[in-house]
Amino acid sequence: MKKEGAKKKILKLREEIEYHNRKYYEEASPEISDFDYDRLMQQLKDLETDYPDLITPDSPSHRVGGKPLKEFRTVPHQVPMLSLDNTYSAEELEEFDKRVKKFLNQREIEYFVEEKVDGVSISLTYEGGRLVLGVSRGDGRQGDDITENIKTISSVPLVIPAQGASFSRKVPGLLEVRGEVYLSHPRFETINREKEKKGEELFANPRNACAGSLKLLDPKIVAKRKLDVFIHGFGRGKGDHLPESQSQAFELFEELGFKTIRHKKICKNISEVKRFIEDFLKKKEKIDYDVDGVVVKVNRFELQKALGATTKSPRWMIAYKYPAERVETLLEGIKIQVGRTGVLTPVALLKPVKISGSTVSRASLHNQDEIERLDVRIGDHVWVEKSGEIIPKVVGVIKEKRKEVLKKFIFPEQCPICGEEVVQTQGEVALRCVNLSCPAQLKGHIRHFVQREAMDIEGLGAVWVEQFVDRGLIQDLADLYYLDFDVISKLERMGKKSTENLFKGIEASKKRPLHRLIYGLGIPDVGEHAAHLLAQTYQDLDRLMEAKKEDLESMREIGPVTAKSLYEFFHHSGTQKTLAKLRKAGVCFDWVEKVASQTPFSGKTFVITGTLGTYERSEAEALIRRLGGHPSSSVSKKTNFLIAGENPGSKLKKAEALGVKILSEQDFQKWLRESGVS
Repeated sequence: MKKEGAKKKILKLREEIEYHNRKYYEEASPEISDFDYDRLMQQLKDLETDYPDLITPDSPSHRVGGKPLKEFRTVPHQVPMLSLDNTYSAEELEEFDKRVKKFLNQREIEYFVEEKVDGVSISLTYEGGRLVLGVSRGDGRQGDDITENIKTISSVPLVIPAQGASFSRKVPGLLEVRGEVYLSHPRFETINREKEKKGEELFANPRNACAGSLKLLDPKIVAKRKLDVFIHGFGRGKGDHLPESQSQAFELFEELGFKTIRHKKICKNISEVKRFIEDFLKKKEKIDYDVDGVVVKVNRFELQKALGATTKSPRWMIAYKYPAERVETLLEGIKIQVGRTGVLTPVALLKPVKISGSTVSRASLHNQDEIERLDVRIGDHVWVEKSGEIIPKVVGVIKEKRKEVLKKFIFPEQCPICGEEVVQTQGEVALRCVNLSCPAQLKGHIRHFVQREAMDIEGLGAVWVEQFVDRGLIQDLADLYYLDFDVISKLERMGKKSTENLFKGIEASKKRPLHRLIYGLGIPDVGEHAAHLLAQTYQDLDRLMEAKKEDLESMREIGPVTAKSLYEFFHHSGTQKTLAKLRKAGVCFDWVEKVASQTPFSGKTFVITGTLGTYERSEAEALIRRLGGHPSSSVSKKTNFLIAGENPGSKLKKAEALGVKILSEQDFQKWLRESGVS
């Protein structure tokens, strides 16, 4: 295809994709299947790969996610994103109305009422009609630059007016809008099902899933979550025909092609507001996303400005929250699930009952302590609540309906998946299976073991981990070193070259430093920093395995909780079998990186903030350790130095307040040279 033909095809595909985005995300009436949509997107990506000079920033192909980020930079909000005051009764709502009228000296106030979506607040800034910045709410005064993650949300226009929008006027030169990122119930359930299959910890609710997704540093993973957004607020703007009220702002948003809050209304007075709240309660049950109330705003912006705000909340708006819906049902059983980290979680099996428009047959019981606190027993009539969460919880027992003696539920002493004895770490409520070969945890253990910070086995991604475990090729961590080349090379999409690269990576991992092996084993409470300390102290994994609990406790920065985790981990029969296989396979147990002494770094604690121009953060931290220092992720009174790169975050302010010495990247490099590192 010639370039001119490719250009026309690219423009047509972009238009077609954005049309289908609009039909799916804004009108909820898709016209093509996911397969056909993916096919269109792949055609576009292929053409843009062939003709990279035709790629534009507003191409829908950018929604699939760019390169992983090193970290998020902190961005101040030009207009603060303050939190809302809450009310739970009509009387409190009337008090709010009285305060507003008294302050403004008016007899009646016009309000704009909107459903309150329970999601994650964001700010979007457009310059010249193009999306230039997406920021999380943060602390209300400043947030994280999550622009690349925001671009993966198909309902966020990359340019305004969006494709197919009805806007006929000049687009504001600057426009900042506020919105709520959310997940629909079906999408949330799909994500949790996928996590459950992988043996990963489930998200507690859609809001939790949104917040966790937006904090991911890899936009490609965010894109797979398929987040959505409602736009509901005007931040600031420059240009003609800017809105003068909340209702006008919604008209502007809709004309520009933004997806806006669905349930909203202009109310002439507080009585109309209360009627809206009553009417909306009936509609709320049929909505397929989380709504935990209604937001009431003074409609006109000039009156909002006059009312102003306290240090925490605007005086011109308030959130009315509906009380959590609570229903009665029968507890028919209790199932113990084992998560990725080995934690045993009790799940209530219920007689199906409707809550907030959906049928519920399972609910969280959290942990053993919660079962004892509630004194809940199989056969009890229980209260189940769904307070803004998709995963309901048992909140009480109707003991007057307990007509017979019911047995107390006894938490298992063995893992229900592998049968090994479970342990309880000091200070933890949870019981945990620490068997490295437990099938419920194996995939998660392997993904942790092979990651870059641990054994760094290239070519062994999550897809292959899934396949190797599902096919029974790996039954514990050590089996990685006993894979059969011929078997692996014959797997679909693997091939000889990929298998050769994988086996080279596996062989190279046998010579990793001891701290990487310790970290890769996934011992509860043992992170990278603790792994380094243990490697430097014991110099050999066999010596660490033989260490007494009291000796571990006496180590700097280890303490009794981590010491107990280590002792129980290494004295578990499953761990010992796995480590014996690793030793037999030739994995090095005693290669320890040499740490220099008598350097400017010796014995000092360092925190890095911002972006370093010369080093990746992990590389800088590795150098600090080699030179006898202790890298840390948080600033405290024990911090000796803060290394500040470009765009330092809140850690810089905290360090200044605590009197911590600040080093520039140039200072850091000078110290490295003085210590013999070029």
